[in-house]
Amino acid sequence: MHYQLTELGYQPRLDAWLPSVRDLGHPVLLDSATPSQLGRYSLLSAGPSQIIEPLHAEHGRETLARLRQLLADLGPASWPGQPLPFGAGALGYVSYDFGRHLEALPELAKADIRLPDLRMGIHLWALLSDHQQRQSWLVSHPRLPNSEHEAILERLRTSAVAPAPFHLTSAFQAEQRRTDYQQAFERIQHYIQAGDCYQINLAQRFSADCSGDPWSAWQRLRQACPTPFSAYLESHDGALLCLSPERFLQVHDGHVETRPIKGTRGRGATPEQDQALAEELLECLKDRAENLMIVDLLRNDLGRSCRPGSVRVPELFALETYPNVHHLVSSVTGELAEGQDALDLLAAAFPGGSITGAPKIRAMQIIEELEPVRRSLYCGSIGYIGCEGQMDLNIAIRTLIHQDDRLYLWGGGGIVADSEAEAEYQETLTKVRVLMEALN
Repeated sequence: MHYQLTELGYQPRLDAWLPSVRDLGHPVLLDSATPSQLGRYSLLSAGPSQIIEPLHAEHGRETLARLRQLLADLGPASWPGQPLPFGAGALGYVSYDFGRHLEALPELAKADIRLPDLRMGIHLWALLSDHQQRQSWLVSHPRLPNSEHEAILERLRTSAVAPAPFHLTSAFQAEQRRTDYQQAFERIQHYIQAGDCYQINLAQRFSADCSGDPWSAWQRLRQACPTPFSAYLESHDGALLCLSPERFLQVHDGHVETRPIKGTRGRGATPEQDQALAEELLECLKDRAENLMIVDLLRNDLGRSCRPGSVRVPELFALETYPNVHHLVSSVTGELAEGQDALDLLAAAFPGGSITGAPKIRAMQIIEELEPVRRSLYCGSIGYIGCEGQMDLNIAIRTLIHQDDRLYLWGGGGIVADSEAEAEYQETLTKVRVLMEALN
């Protein structure tokens, strides 16, 4: 049984089609706003046939086992020509707090955002754009009736209602006092000196009141900060707006890749200053050491699901540049071991080491102790798991949650022994400033 493909006129911005399918419920847009190899494809779908969320007192591996069964029930389909990255399967998010379903963690931070720790919908169709070949398609699984395939095409031909405007009704404010951040920083230094940990990712949350359509907000953010792993999701309990530059896990034909980011500099006001900041980042021994710690952690995480001897580091300390920051990025790859699949890999490696610290479990315990509110989606993952076994998930940084006319936004960074409190505090602001300014 083949996927059904209908080629459409090339759509460089799939968000232009979101209003046409939005009323089907649970729309998911995975947007690649930078047409590089990392950002080759964009994907849009809505109206899932089923939705999976964690059950009460269910272990995380049991939740993933239910998801695995739904994907198996759907079954793979073959491609009539050159395969695309996704045709049907699971689309959605895994929040950072799903980690507490996989590992025993204290419950100290306040849980004040009402979202399930995982929400994945089973989608039988998708709109895809290939930004290299400049082609777009509607793809549907053989299980989707032809009449529904045609109904989606008709929706795309029909003018949709434009989204309502969006406004902040109060400025973004840090929810944590600067002195509280300083005390948390000092506590981390104590843990490092005591040998408890080597690195801790410490974040703070900002929030603002707002009115209007969060979809309009996402469009403004996307214009200000295009990234290869952006996403927009919405449901009855909120909207998720993500402008992430970071891939967490990709699985394709059994090949695995993770691309941790660790090391950041702001952009310069002039070309000369910008180049100097980029070179400073590339040459900084502290940032390179910090990046290497996370590379080693992720080599270990991938090694739990990959064939022995297959884990490699083909890229170390590469520079990636975005409108607001320069980043230091590495790549770790491997090959899935026999009997292991994408969901086994997810369970073994979640959450991403670049946003926890090392060693991971102890880092997560310290984060729970020092951050006053739970992270929710922030530092979790958004993406797809296809019914042919493929997967691509981001790290949900540069991410906002819209709920009850309020926006939540986080900024964080890795703390190591030679970190300076003021520099780390300023880094949390640098990472989110472009997002705040876009909405102001």
